[in-house]
Amino acid sequence: MRHQRTESTRVFPRYLHQPSRKYLEEWLDLPAHIHHVAHRMTNPPTDRPQSRQEFRHLLQCLDVPEEHWVIHGNFGHGAKVAPNGDRLLVTWEAHTEYYSYQVWHMPDDKLTPLAFGPLGFPDYAMPLVPLVSVNALDLLVLPHTSLTAEEVKNTMPGPHLYGSRIFGHEIAVMTTFTPDEYQRERYLITSPSFDTLLTHLGRTIDTLVAIANYTHLILFPYQAFAQAVDQVHQYEQDHLWQRGVITTEIETATPQTLQRWLTMMTQGFMNVSRMAESMRYKLSASVPYDRIIRANVTLLQEQPVADCRPVSEYVDGKTIGVADGYQQLLKRIGALGQDFQGSIAVIRTKVELQMQHQNLALEDQNLKLLRSVDKTTRSQAILQRTIEGMSFIVISYYMSGLGEHVFKALAHLGMIDDYTLFSGLFVPVSLVIALSLILIGRKYIYKEQAGSDPKPGHPPHD
Repeated sequence: MRHQRTESTRVFPRYLHQPSRKYLEEWLDLPAHIHHVAHRMTNPPTDRPQSRQEFRHLLQCLDVPEEHWVIHGNFGHGAKVAPNGDRLLVTWEAHTEYYSYQVWHMPDDKLTPLAFGPLGFPDYAMPLVPLVSVNALDLLVLPHTSLTAEEVKNTMPGPHLYGSRIFGHEIAVMTTFTPDEYQRERYLITSPSFDTLLTHLGRTIDTLVAIANYTHLILFPYQAFAQAVDQVHQYEQDHLWQRGVITTEIETATPQTLQRWLTMMTQGFMNVSRMAESMRYKLSASVPYDRIIRANVTLLQEQPVADCRPVSEYVDGKTIGVADGYQQLLKRIGALGQDFQGSIAVIRTKVELQMQHQNLALEDQNLKLLRSVDKTTRSQAILQRTIEGMSFIVISYYMSGLGEHVFKALAHLGMIDDYTLFSGLFVPVSLVIALSLILIGRKYIYKEQAGSDPKPGHPPHD
């Protein structure tokens, strides 16, 4: 039975201007042909506002009247009606790491057959092709339709057909999860009941789109993950071999060998650290993505369709265990980094022990040198006193000899009677004079040395 629309549904609704998305569901109609595309954001804080501007540009290119635009926060939509009554609804939504577009074509003539491929809205062409695509979907929503699995499979590429009845109603979803010539995965949504399908249309599209988006997102870094697994395995093998060599030779290692080991281990630790940061950025969201997928698959409340595999069978086969594998890799990288740190700590400890041993040896050498210097100083002091004593005796002897000659001359001149007596009395005087000369000379030398030494804080004199 053809669905009869009231006249009010032909007029662009005023409630479309409301910012909440729930008002869109009241304007949706059947049948509908939907193109969905999601694009990954490489730098979300920057790309998110840029995607909002991109959506404005998209509405302008599609000649959507500006009074029919609604852009609020991270969600927006616009709609237009073609001269033949067909309606075009364009939505944009920005998420944590991706943003998406949905373009709905709802023909005015309900008897016009819809088919997968380009949208049949008059003069429609998607003007934007962002570079980094997460996925693209081609969805047909057909009420009053009941097709066999073989008939559906003929409209889709792929070896296997997946399908289920969802939400506990007679709403059937079928797909092959295989991109067509336009790189879109095709979904057919049918139901014998127009009202049931229309009531659950928004919920159905949102759930299927969420499953598709997050399935692709969780698999998006899988190639990098596989490469990182091989690289981590190589790092582990290299470090195991290096640690074996270090354990065997560390007791007899020279400082040059220890320095080479330390450089090698530090470079390995830096490589692992860079890998850890890169993979943590790529894989950290996998756990919440997996939970979103599981929650939406459960929400479908699938019931089997004849000759079709369950939708959840494909999704689970692709995603179950992936998030756990990602997390295990992050743990392996973290453990490898700790192993490198442990090896570096062992080498540094050995270096510190060698330095302490060298310091003790140097200290012992310094003590021996100080003892030698002290012994030499004492010897010099004894020698100096000996020389001073001998100098005292020599000076006294020479002065006594000079005095004897003087007294002989005086006796010969008749000035004194006995020069021997005067020579004997002059001996103590010569001793006193010699001692005085030595003391005066020592004091003069000490004074000159004190004057030549620079004072603290002052430069020495030239």
